[in-house]
Amino acid sequence: MIALGIVGCGDVAFRTYLPGLALLQDRTRITACFDPDRARAERLAAAVGGATLYTDYAALLGHPGLNGILNLTPAPFHREISSQALDAGLHVYSEKPLAADIAQSQALIEQARQRDRLLLCAPAVMATSRFRWLRQEFGGGRFGRPTLAVGQMANLGPAAWKAYKGDPAVFYSKQVGPLLDLGVYILHAVTGMLGPAKRVEAFGGIAMPRREVLIPERAGQVVTVEANDHMLLHLDFGNTSFAQVMSSFAVPRSLAPALEIHGTNGSVSIPMDRWYPVDAPIPTYVGGETGRGPNDWVEMASPVPGRVPNLIQAGADHFVACLLGEEAPILTAEHACHVLEIIIAADRSVREGRAIDLETTF
Repeated sequence: MIALGIVGCGDVAFRTYLPGLALLQDRTRITACFDPDRARAERLAAAVGGATLYTDYAALLGHPGLNGILNLTPAPFHREISSQALDAGLHVYSEKPLAADIAQSQALIEQARQRDRLLLCAPAVMATSRFRWLRQEFGGGRFGRPTLAVGQMANLGPAAWKAYKGDPAVFYSKQVGPLLDLGVYILHAVTGMLGPAKRVEAFGGIAMPRREVLIPERAGQVVTVEANDHMLLHLDFGNTSFAQVMSSFAVPRSLAPALEIHGTNGSVSIPMDRWYPVDAPIPTYVGGETGRGPNDWVEMASPVPGRVPNLIQAGADHFVACLLGEEAPILTAEHACHVLEIIIAADRSVREGRAIDLETTF
């Protein structure tokens, strides 16, 4: 049984993580939680039952019998929270991003190595039952060699998510933006399927400078948009493999799929409404250059269902499985660092008007 602490008792903890962890009670338990807002910590402790609540993070790090933490704090705090946990001898699963820049990310990776602690990072795309299956199918040749991925995560952002309970302003700040919040899911998928990217070229800008918050509890709040709310990326993987990724907080609604992956003998299309429910069947097509296949779209799904139904929940599930010695790490900090470099380089590409070579790998 793995004993975990939840650090950050905000919206994502309640909306996504707790329902997933409730399905893993035979494998893990939440024994502690931390939030500087005592009311949030009390609410989470009550929701899981039996967890000790802390408003002092250092005190949580000394909680008896704790194996690791789930770092669910706002993005600007991820690096420091994870670093302190590693220093305390705890394993860490962090929400994205891993840190603010590549130097901080690589320092965390080295810190985890020196302390022999597991450091994993969201998003959990490649740990889902769907993408494990897709990698196997592409690896086995069903769809041929993957040569092109096209994806998008585009909506109006948290200011328009009426069910969201937190303050959406941070998502429009220079520290976050749509690419770091949503586009990161597609970037993890395309790099997970095609491998490390070699260079990126991007276009971007702010299309909606001021945003009225539509969350009922925050009626009247207006957010000033500081990060580009349109980001369009081209990625070159070498060997004639490419990706197009669009991420936006300025798209009212779209019918485009979340992701399509095209191989030399077939294609896979994941509709946006099936992106997070990872066991939902998705349209697949076989019959490319070989001419073999049904020559029509066929709904397929992983034959092995996941223990949790939601993509975000798969991260905690995989973290626990790694700590139990059942799985090898998939959501590595090195992969997260490479995706972070793509995001940082994309911003640089927008500013400088040129393609940027990438240096990290995983």
